[in-house]
Amino acid sequence: MFHKTVLAATIASSFILAGCQSTAPQSVAAVNAEPSTIEKQQVSTPAKPGSIAITLEQAMAHPDWLGNQPEGAFWRADSGAVIYQQKQQGNELRDHYVQALGNSAAVVPLNELHTLGDDAAVMSKDLRLQAYQFEGDIFVKDLLNNTLIQITKTSAFESKPQFLNDNSLVYRVGNLFMQVDLSTGQHSELVNLKLEDTPVKVSEPSSYIAKEQHKLIDYVALQLKNKKDAVARQQALLDANDALVDASIYLGENKRLVDAQLSPDGTKLIVALTDTRSWRGEGDIMPNYITDDAGIDAVPARRRVADDKPQETELVYIDLDSKQKSTLTYNTLPGWDEDVLAEVKAQNYAREGKKYQSEKKRREINLMMDWGWDQSAIVWNNAGTQVAVMLEAWDNKDRWIATVDFNGKKLVNQHRLHDDAWVNYTFNDFGWLNNSDTLYYLSEQSGYSHIYTKALDGKATQRTRGAFEVSDLTLSNDDAYLYFKGNIKHPGIYEIYRLPLAGGDFEALTDLNGMTDYVLSPDQSKLLLTHSTIMNPPELFVMDAAPKSEVTQLTHTVSEQFKATKLTAPKIVAVPSSHGEQPVYAKVYYPSDYVEGESGKTRKAVIFNHGAGYLQNSHFGWSGYFREFMFHSLLADEGYVVMDMDYRASKGYGRDWRTAIYRQMGTPETQDLIDGVNWMAEHANVDTGAVGTYGGSYGGFMTFMALFTAPEVFQAGAALRPVSDWAHYNAPYTSNILNRPDVDPIAYERSSPIYFAEGLQKPLLINAPMVDDNVFFQDVVRLVQRFIELEKENFETAIFPVEPHGFIQPSSWLDEYRRIHKLFKENL
Repeated sequence: MFHKTVLAATIASSFILAGCQSTAPQSVAAVNAEPSTIEKQQVSTPAKPGSIAITLEQAMAHPDWLGNQPEGAFWRADSGAVIYQQKQQGNELRDHYVQALGNSAAVVPLNELHTLGDDAAVMSKDLRLQAYQFEGDIFVKDLLNNTLIQITKTSAFESKPQFLNDNSLVYRVGNLFMQVDLSTGQHSELVNLKLEDTPVKVSEPSSYIAKEQHKLIDYVALQLKNKKDAVARQQALLDANDALVDASIYLGENKRLVDAQLSPDGTKLIVALTDTRSWRGEGDIMPNYITDDAGIDAVPARRRVADDKPQETELVYIDLDSKQKSTLTYNTLPGWDEDVLAEVKAQNYAREGKKYQSEKKRREINLMMDWGWDQSAIVWNNAGTQVAVMLEAWDNKDRWIATVDFNGKKLVNQHRLHDDAWVNYTFNDFGWLNNSDTLYYLSEQSGYSHIYTKALDGKATQRTRGAFEVSDLTLSNDDAYLYFKGNIKHPGIYEIYRLPLAGGDFEALTDLNGMTDYVLSPDQSKLLLTHSTIMNPPELFVMDAAPKSEVTQLTHTVSEQFKATKLTAPKIVAVPSSHGEQPVYAKVYYPSDYVEGESGKTRKAVIFNHGAGYLQNSHFGWSGYFREFMFHSLLADEGYVVMDMDYRASKGYGRDWRTAIYRQMGTPETQDLIDGVNWMAEHANVDTGAVGTYGGSYGGFMTFMALFTAPEVFQAGAALRPVSDWAHYNAPYTSNILNRPDVDPIAYERSSPIYFAEGLQKPLLINAPMVDDNVFFQDVVRLVQRFIELEKENFETAIFPVEPHGFIQPSSWLDEYRRIHKLFKENL
């Protein structure tokens, strides 16, 4: 049955704080307060009722017991219903649901899945038609007549539908662009990109004896003439007969197509190419010892940053009418030949007793790679008369937005973002306004991600400002608003806002005090929200796309068992930093018997280190670390104080917080952990001689660094799937922070735990999955050998033969956390 709920009432009844004074929901007016005022605001943590104590076995069980939350939600084309997936109980299959507004959800049968559309569907210019891909075929909905047409029905994989300005449809089959006249149903080859050299149709004699052969032997000369005649006739036929087409464009051998974007008028194409190169080296393998045939499988693995070689993207403009190709060189971009690493190189040279001589040199430049994007780095305006490309330097120090001078066949710089550390691989949304040649984009140039607009021949204008992050831009069709997500009223609260582009302040649309994402409906009248709180997993909600609108909950997927489970509601605190003005935000789980103001320094404590480095976990939404959340509740029940810190390098706190670890990974973070220990001693009655730490991936690396470099602070630690030597990690992530080992070995030696292994004094548990293609098992193997050679005794290693980087089997989760629990119980 469908339950219509006004979310405001739900929040009002559930915001009972454990360990923090409750405050009223944030008003719209207060959202625009100065950052100094915002930092002083307290936000309550919603308590979760329940009477059943959490056990380790339950916390590590398959998450089906929590209930299966909605996934991949999007709007139906008519804006009258929401479509989402939900995992089935007991297996990994998903069902699709459609829920019309005001009605209950219904499972969509398999024979109707092709009718749903998808979250990447595109609309025609007149907003009447919607095109999408389903299982490798293309479909078009006519919203006016409520009809559905299947455009392709093949065993090939058709994808990337695009409406042109004449309302014809283009789709791709590999590197072939097909155009469909929807009025006649005719399919035509628009362009066929071929990664090969232009074939030679007729070869002229080139050597001396070949030329003489053609002079002396009439038969040979005649054969050549006949070939030329046939080629000329075929070309004349193609030119004269509209029933035939050859849309082949040859881009050269040993090339890989990175991206190709067709202009909306169908006359121009921007293509990005790079040299073909394997993603791995011949020796890059990962042995898998548990196989179905009882053998050993040598699984291919990615290359390491230490083996990474420069690579550049070739940007090609193609005029489809003439088939002329023009390579767009990068020498019109400011800084394209700067030696941006001169200071770093000089420092590394000096260590070897050498002097570095800086010189200008062409930098390798590529299309921007944003790890959270659902857009291309090549974006055309609606008319097809202008195109913008977002580019990044291979050395990670610059990002450019450039347009193309089609007459001059060259790039025109519109914006350069330089960062002495590294340009962020998120906050790169950009595009064109719909009704003018004005760019909009995100940039961290002010220190935080904010919105900017820029006319092609004008200056950039900053449209939002303050100590908060803006992300997830959506432009309204009439250019009236840019919708966005932002953590404006608190670093850990994300609400939805809209910015009037004609001028004026942004407006708050939601006031839910948690983690909120959104999708604007196709008719742009409503928002589909995915909202969660610390204590409640994400559910779907809808509201009108206007301030102060009523919010209605659509889904109720949390299980009765989870509702009945008692869990500790953490308090989010701002820990003062001894290394800067900005505090370190952290979740604190207090023991159930804790009394504020108690004294005696008798509490034991654990600090959890989140993974990814650039990730935020001390926020007011449901955490991806839900097992750890329940483990922390269990520890709190046993009398521990647990702290989960957003140490420096975490997401959500601006550019300086992100780049504090540049060339010194592990140092600022450990300093922040020490500040956390001192805070707990002063504010939570924690004995500084009874503190442990643990974490996975980046958190495992941090556990190493904490135990190796601050052994007097931490009495035990558990490092899960940990990095021990950054030279062995991947290039896209590591080279941002530490440059590359051949350029900056100092940074790798400062930042890699294996160089600090002699500092181990306290008990260490290492939990290592063996089929981890992210952090290789070899990282643990090399460090263990180092411990052996250093004659260390206080470490142990647990291996998990079938697990990848993110554990899957509940038995593995349970084994891992039993070991962690035992480590803390015996040593704190």
